Amino acid sequence: METIKLRDEFIKLGQVLKAAGWVEDGVEAKFAVQDGKVSVNGETDTRRGRKLYDGDIVRYDGHEIKVVK
Repeated sequence: METIKLRDEFIKLGQVLKAAGWVEDGVEAKFAVQDGKVSVNGETDTRRGRKLYDGDIVRYDGHEIKVVK
């Protein structure tokens, strides 16, 4: 499982998708999330601005990443 390190208290879901290189830009992230293709901690989430904290796990298109402090 990949990890992404927090620089602040949280990171937004759309930013994780971009930082991981899973999407090219914010527009692609928006559609991936709105279309229900992204899950956080095992549940589909359609909020691109959802705040993710240490320990959250994001899954998209067969990829998985854990947010770490």
